[in-house]
Amino acid sequence: MFAKAAPLTMGTMTRPPGEAELRPVIVTVDDDPGVSRAVARDLRRRYGERNRIVRAESGEQALDALRQMKLRGDQVAVIVADYRMPGLTGIEFLERAMDVYPFARRVLLTAYADTSAAIDAINIVDLDHYLLKPWDPPEEKLYPVIDDLLAAWQREDRRPVREAKLVGHRWSAPSAELRDFLARNQVPYRWFSSDSGEGQRLLAAAGADGRDLPVFITADGEPLITPTHAEVAAKTQLTTIPSQDFYDLVVIGGGPAGLGAAVYGASEGLRTVLVEEYATGGQAGQSSRIENYLGFPDGVSGGQLTDRARRQAVKFGAELLTPCQVTGIEVNGPARTIRLSDGGAIDAKAVILATGVSYRQLPAPGCSEMTGAGVYYGAALTEAEACKDQDVFVVGGANSAGQAAVYLARFARSVTLLVRAPSLEASMSYYLIQQLGGIPEISVRVCTEVAEVHGDGHVEQLTLRDLAKGSTEIVDASQLFIFIGAAPRTAWLDGVVARDPRGFVLAGPDVDQEAHRWPLDRPPYHLETSVPGVFAAGDVRAESAKRVASAVGEGAMAVMLVHRYLETL
Repeated sequence: MFAKAAPLTMGTMTRPPGEAELRPVIVTVDDDPGVSRAVARDLRRRYGERNRIVRAESGEQALDALRQMKLRGDQVAVIVADYRMPGLTGIEFLERAMDVYPFARRVLLTAYADTSAAIDAINIVDLDHYLLKPWDPPEEKLYPVIDDLLAAWQREDRRPVREAKLVGHRWSAPSAELRDFLARNQVPYRWFSSDSGEGQRLLAAAGADGRDLPVFITADGEPLITPTHAEVAAKTQLTTIPSQDFYDLVVIGGGPAGLGAAVYGASEGLRTVLVEEYATGGQAGQSSRIENYLGFPDGVSGGQLTDRARRQAVKFGAELLTPCQVTGIEVNGPARTIRLSDGGAIDAKAVILATGVSYRQLPAPGCSEMTGAGVYYGAALTEAEACKDQDVFVVGGANSAGQAAVYLARFARSVTLLVRAPSLEASMSYYLIQQLGGIPEISVRVCTEVAEVHGDGHVEQLTLRDLAKGSTEIVDASQLFIFIGAAPRTAWLDGVVARDPRGFVLAGPDVDQEAHRWPLDRPPYHLETSVPGVFAAGDVRAESAKRVASAVGEGAMAVMLVHRYLETL
């Protein structure tokens, strides 16, 4: 597997008798044998007693080694990869290595001419550092970097996670919903189809059958039959109960605006708790690729962006409750009381509403019956691989629909984008329209809507209506992904916080101080609602921009206004 300069019998891949089993590994890969030996030599000189040094001379060799070490339970602390390698480049190798060892610290070794590529890699593979060749003297240029990365790696909690199991059926709506819930909350699990041999064995052991789906089996072996999200959360170490009764700031909603508010609130010293009903990330967290977010020239998936934001909020001390549903808000003197669905309550000095929006339902006959059984609202990335060699349809003409079409085209035989409007130009970004045009598996049908969904237990056919001609046709389909606009989830604010006729929260200059009985001498702050100390940020706010970047910005701005409000108490 490895080049002869790093034979398997010399301790790089096998443990000599008596060697400590958990000695962390430092991996170095460079296609130049001389450079490879030099890097390994310098690393052994400094770290050989505390770490195992493994070297490879190609990205594929190094990936094979990482997979072997993963199976054996070895811990990899740092990976050093050369940028210019045949086959896999250093960036491509590190991106694939992240799937095997996501917590390993990543270093790119570059020549001076490649520094721009190294800077790009910071966004692509969350690069921790890049080193210029030559790195002599290592005492000044190499060792301080590796010392810091090893120390940071040691501080992280990398205890192995035992594997949970989920048994369900592909066309079961509750199974699909629980798969999505686990994936979006980053709960590791293994999926078993209920009609597979192993799935049948697991159901029998759990005392369930094919009608009792889904069945979730915890890492400790405890079966939960048709569990609620709250029951699964309680068994997977998701936090659903607040640790305190009173906070400086409660953020309701975990999309980009809510996560932005949690990061800035906690980092600025406010006792902050974020309450999310389903999973952090919101609609943006379901996006397969966000191409126009500032600072990510190669794009970033919604899941990656959400995960980084969530970790950042926790790092600053914010408390995250997921899943946890808010049912009401009350004004009790200087306190704002948040009522929860489990009967609990949280009091705070200030509240930021960042509940975002939910996808509107498609009214076509047969659609509601097939939801979760071939009909999905949003990207439903857990279903993407099931689209392999299938004909799938995406409904919608905005960026979210276009991004989903691009992602699904990686798996499906064909992707058809159905748009009611006569063109995409009014609703979709120019870069995305150009991208769609360059993918042969994607076709766009304008002036078209879904008139009916057909199937026996799952989607099999669609009736499409041509709005220009008035004609219909029936087409074969296996999956239908729907992105047809959004509606705010604000009914729980009735009688307390003012909203517009569509349900979006009014804030700042949109608040009619007389009609909405504004109680203070000063006018509402820019993002402040009709209730002093309650602010709105992101898509839930009336007349908001409905973009990820603007939502994050409003979350940060809302915290600034919270500080201003708190100064008046």
